[in-house]
Formats: sequence, C-alpha cells, structure tokens
Amino acid sequence: MVAAAGFASLLEYPGSPVRQALGDPLLRRFLMGLAMGLTAIALFTSPYGKRSGGHFNPAFTVAFYRLGKVEPADAVWYAAAQFAGGLAGVLLVASVVGAGVLGHPAVRYVATVPGPYGDGPAFLAEILISFVLMSVVLVVSNRERTAHLTPLCVGALVATYITLEAPISGMSMNPARTFGSAGIGRIWTGLWIYFTAPLVGMLLASAVYTTVGRARVGCAKLDHRGDSRCIFRCGYGRTPASAPARPA
Repeated sequence: MVAAAGFASLLEYPGSPVRQALGDPLLRRFLMGLAMGLTAIALFTSPYGKRSGGHFNPAFTVAFYRLGKVEPADAVWYAAAQFAGGLAGVLLVASVVGAGVLGHPAVRYVATVPGPYGDGPAFLAEILISFVLMSVVLVVSNRERTAHLTPLCVGALVATYITLEAPISGMSMNPARTFGSAGIGRIWTGLWIYFTAPLVGMLLASAVYTTVGRARVGCAKLDHRGDSRCIFRCGYGRTPASAPARPA
C-alpha cells in the first residue's frame, strides 16, 4: 500500500512533475502497473515474503484455507494483519505527502471504485481477474519446471491488470487493499464488490483446479525456494524447493 499510494501520488497528482510530463493516462497506468508488478515480485521473493508465504490478500489466504493448506487460526491472523497493513500503508503515505496530495480528486487515496460502466461490470471483472490470477498461481506453482516462475507470473498479471483492467473496477482483487484506501479516505463506493468478487473468483479457481483438473496442491507459499521454515500444511517435506508438486 505504501508503493500504491506513493506511485499514485507521483503519477496522478496534478502538481507532480511526473504527472505534468506524462499526459497519456494509458502510459501512466502502464508505469503504475510496472511499478506495482515489480513491487509484488520484490515482496514475494524477499526473506519476509518467503517466510510468510507472500500472502497480502485475505481472499488468497481464504482460498488456500479451503484447499486445506492453511490452519484456521493462521487464516484469521493473516487476514487481520493484511487489513491492518493496508490501513497502515495508506496512513503512512498520507502523513508523508499530506492529505492534500493523497486526498486530491485525481488520487483519491488510491481507492478502488467501479468505473463508468457501473457496479455489474466491475463485479464481473473482479471475479475474472481474481479467477485467472489464482488459476495461474495453482498451475505454475505446482509444477516442478515452472514453480520458480510463480512470483514473476503474479507480478506480470498485476502489471497487466492495472494497465488494462483498472478503468473497469479499479483493479483490486484484494479486500484488504481496498479497505486500506477506503478506511483512510472514507471512500466506500462499491465496497461490497471488493469484499465478495475476489473471494468468489479465487474460490472458483481453486475448485476448478482440484475438481475439474483433479490436481493436488503442494503448499500455500508463492515462492518455496530457499530454506525458510514453512508454517503451512506443506506437502513438500523438509526440502520444499527441491520437490515441488507435479501435476496429477
């Protein structure tokens, strides 16, 4: 959220020299997507990301809970930390750049709200992008030859979604991300969409992967390389990086 609010202020606030130099909104969304995709990859592959599994999204954590890879208590504490982190990130940037910048109508606390097409298309778009992201994570992370590419694939999807899909729904996929902006900026427009659609999309992707694809899930970590202790119901044993799950 620090990255999202910071880059949005830089790219969208009218007083920013970057905003003044870049008049094309598609180009600004592309740069925003690139920045957030790289941020996601850096977080997933960092020591902290490898330790925690790279979970920054309650819908993502709940999906892996339903897949039997996350303990109930861990799912609750992860969600609490994710929501708290979202609020803290936006509050931190607001305290640094000021409410006049982050709260400007062009930035709006980097809130995710439905675009001009309305709530229905925004809801369907959030389901679709969440479904695709979760499907890619499950397919890529559970194959030995591609498991190491999982963070890169997620980062690429985040960048693509921000560039192309953001005008429809604001591109959330994450209830905690939306709540962080909404809670600090008091922008509650369409909040129900971002609390339901990502969860529906990711749970649907999980069901398709395990039921239709009849494939097993190794672990809930996004990056299982290295020797960080795994706290999940891990199917890889003591050396997970060397033995990612093969497709059934």
